[in-house]
Amino acid sequence: MPLFPIMLIFFVTTLAETNRHPFDLPEAEAELVSGYNVEYSGIGFALFFLAEYSNIILRSGLSALFFLGGYQIPFTFIFISDSIVFALKIIIFVTLFVIVRGTLPRYRYDQLRRLG
Repeated sequence: MPLFPIMLIFFVTTLAETNRHPFDLPEAEAELVSGYNVEYSGIGFALFFLAEYSNIILRSGLSALFFLGGYQIPFTFIFISDSIVFALKIIIFVTLFVIVRGTLPRYRYDQLRRLG
């Protein structure tokens, strides 16, 4: 519990670093028929999205490691593999990414500057 405010700050900066909602201003420009989504097609487009989602999984793993205890099980009487516990904690953070993308609107440039 003492690390909860730091976890929130880390999660918000992770959203900004991975260009997810509400900080996805490069994608906002792509909606105006410009940007990297229009420039690339085929394997280039697939590699952009593979890099984006692998970055999300990496950041979720770091969040689970730093703030949820990594592979440690909260209850000692449960016998589950450590890798399964760690994967479930990563899935928790990836689900948070999906929930934030679905619920928060995108910032405008002036709102993002005011936030900073």
